[in-house]
This record gives sequence, structure tokens and C-alpha cells, in this order.
Amino acid sequence: MEAVNNFVSTINGFVWGPVMLVLLFGTHVFLTFRTKFIQRHIGKAIKLSVTADNEAEGDVSGFGALATALAATIGTGNIVGVATAVALGGPGAVFWCWLTGLFGIATKYGEALLAIKYRVKDSTGSMIGGPMYALERGLGQKWLGVLFALFAGIACFGIGNMTQANSISTMVRDNFGLPTWITGIVITVATGLVILGGVKSIAKVCEKLVPLMAGFYILGCLVIIVINAPFIGAAFKAIIGSAFTGTAAGGGFAGATVMMAIRFGIARGLFTNEAGLGSAPIADAAAMTRNPVRQALIAMSGVFWDTIIVCALTGLVLVTSILKNPEGMSGLNGGALTSAAFNHIPVIGPIVLTIGLITFAWSTILGWSYYGERSWVYLVGTKSVMPFRLAWVIVVFIGSVTALDLVWNIADTLNAMMAFPNLVALLGLSGVIVSETKKYLWDDNMEGWSTDEIPTVNR
Repeated sequence: MEAVNNFVSTINGFVWGPVMLVLLFGTHVFLTFRTKFIQRHIGKAIKLSVTADNEAEGDVSGFGALATALAATIGTGNIVGVATAVALGGPGAVFWCWLTGLFGIATKYGEALLAIKYRVKDSTGSMIGGPMYALERGLGQKWLGVLFALFAGIACFGIGNMTQANSISTMVRDNFGLPTWITGIVITVATGLVILGGVKSIAKVCEKLVPLMAGFYILGCLVIIVINAPFIGAAFKAIIGSAFTGTAAGGGFAGATVMMAIRFGIARGLFTNEAGLGSAPIADAAAMTRNPVRQALIAMSGVFWDTIIVCALTGLVLVTSILKNPEGMSGLNGGALTSAAFNHIPVIGPIVLTIGLITFAWSTILGWSYYGERSWVYLVGTKSVMPFRLAWVIVVFIGSVTALDLVWNIADTLNAMMAFPNLVALLGLSGVIVSETKKYLWDDNMEGWSTDEIPTVNR
């Protein structure tokens, strides 16, 4: 088993290596220029996200689709992942993580636009879409669509289920002494009650859970930043300066080169917002929207909240805390580094962090359940829906009581492999992204209705 795990880890290191980082970040930059810097419309995007389009076709509101995608996206990576980037890449990694999110907004926009443009109805009348349909209907490359759905359909059980459930049960055990099997039963029942109702039930819960959990965590970050106020100026100087000059060892930071700051910052940025991986567009395809651009704008606001706000605040909390207490935080990494930072809030700091991590992980379980379900519907049809939901609930309990490094590595590898066919769709259909953007946004026709017929497929 150890030999297999080492082999998978080697493959994982390759698929998440420099080639992937260049492809993803390159796509971000390419689409930013192709869409004439779509990021400048973020204000409109946020406004649209809270404006219902109830007369349009779809299963859930635009905000419901966004909340479902954010539920899957905002996870432990926003907390532990950023801490890992700072520990290994120095404070400059925060800058590159933030920059990746800024450019990733364009990729998230393109993914969602294609998901709406090429979505279909399944045999039950429910909306279904994502990279697999863009590849099949847009590029005529169904085999790539099958590969994407297969990677997503398997990866979801690891990265979106078992690892998240295990994080919750382990955290509750370590902080409150509750046995993992008891926590496992609780989150298994809670998950079952939500996902057995389908996307409408998931979206309904996520609409309430995501703003609450994100707001709670952001408030905690702001309290720490206020406490560390004298170090804010020095933190910004360290973040920006070391992004281009590297970090010398000392002052609580490990030594890091500019390349290390870029590598770990970009890698964590890409991992936390998932722009380019193709998962979030599956949720966007269910949205009630009159045209593809409207929901694409709403979808891109997710990267703004996920990386530009949440990850940036986490980074600022970590860097100011390290500057304030360099000896106490020296040598810490990942969750230990974040825990030390939140200890700056008397009494309630650890509680804020624990609740944040638990809600982030559980919301990921909910969001990824829909991604996996729609992937299996593409592969074998709607007859797979109920068996998948039941299997998902069972695996939540298994993950709660079993820690499997091999499962994590396999899922993480497949998660990266999802990106390759998705990037083919984004680059191959970039002309469609531009033409749709011109039709509805650049020509000031945002309230126009799409004339594309949504076909029904026998799936």
C-alpha cells in the first residue's frame, strides 16, 4: 500500500507541477485579455448576484447556483492552504495567491458562460451542464467530455467527501473529545437530509450557510487584524516586497526565493478558487438566467469573495501575527500556523477557527455531491441519481472514521486531471465566450433573452 501511495504521490506531483500551473495561469491571463479585462465589471456582477431572474429557465436562482459553487470552493484550503503557502513561500506568496485570483475571475466567467450556453435538460426536465457538454456540443469532442465526467465522478468521493468528513471528525475529536463515529453519524444524517432533496435542497441550504460561515470567518479575521493594527503597514511591505525579492530567514519567516513565493502562491490560489478545474460550472448550469453572460458575471464574483477577500484576509492575519510574535510562530506550518494566529483573539479565537473549518468542510461535501451526481448522470443517465446519493451518504461516514492518505492522493490527482479537458474547452471555445460577451455585455443588452433552444437529452 505504501508503494502504491508513493507512486500516486509521484504522479500527483507531476500533474500539479509547473506544466499545470503555467497552463492554468496562462489561461487566466489569456481570457482576461480576450474579454477586455472582464474583472472591471465585478461591481455589476455582485449586484446581479442578489438580483433574481425568476422568469428565466433553470432549477435554482442565480444566487443559489453561486452559493452552491462557493460552498464547494470555500474550504479548508482558504485557511490551511494559505498558511502552507506563507510557511513555504514566505509572505510574498500571499501576493501571488491574490494575483492568481484576480486573473482567475476571467476563467471562472468563461467556464460559467459555456456551461449555460451548452446546457441541456435531462430526461426528468432538470438542467444539466458543465465542461462535458461544452466539449461535446461546442467542440464535438465527446470523448473529452467523458474523460472529464469520469475524473470528476471519481475524484468527488475523495476530495469532496472522505477527506472533508475526516477533517471534521478529527477536528471535533481533538477540540471537544467526541469520538469520530459520533461526529460521523451526525454529519452523515445532516448530509443525507440535504442532498436527497437534489439541487434545490442543496442550493436552499447553501444560500443560508455560505454567507453565514464566510461572514463569521471574515469577522474573526478583521478582529485579529485590528488587534495587530500596528503591524499592518509592515505586513503589506513584506507581502509586496518579498513577492519580487524573496524572503530572508528570520523574523518568524523561513527563507524563500521569489520562485518559491510564485510557486506556492499561485498553486494555493488555483487550488482555493478552482478556476480552470471545471467543477463550479456544473452548479452554474442549473441557474435561472435569461442569457449566458448574466450568470457568468454572477459566477465570477465567487472568485472575488473566495480569493480576493477570504484568502487575502487570511494572508494578512498570518503575516501580521508572525511579525507581532516571530518567536512564537517560527517553524509552524499549515493548520498549526493558522491556529496560532487565531489564538490572538482571547478565549473565542480557537472556537471561531474550529467553527469556520467545520462549516467550510461540510459545505464542500454538499457542493461536491452535486458535481459528482451530474457527472454520473452524463456518464450513465438519471438512473444513477439515487444510487449515487445513497453511496455519497455512506462514504461520508466511512470518511469520518477512516483516514486514507491514498484516497486523498488519488482524488487530488484526478482533480488536477479534470483541468486538462476543461482548458481545451475554454481555449477552443474562447471565440464563443467573446461573441456572447459582445452580444449581451459590450452591446449593452444585458436584459436580452437568449434565443438558444435548450435540448432534452435521453440521459
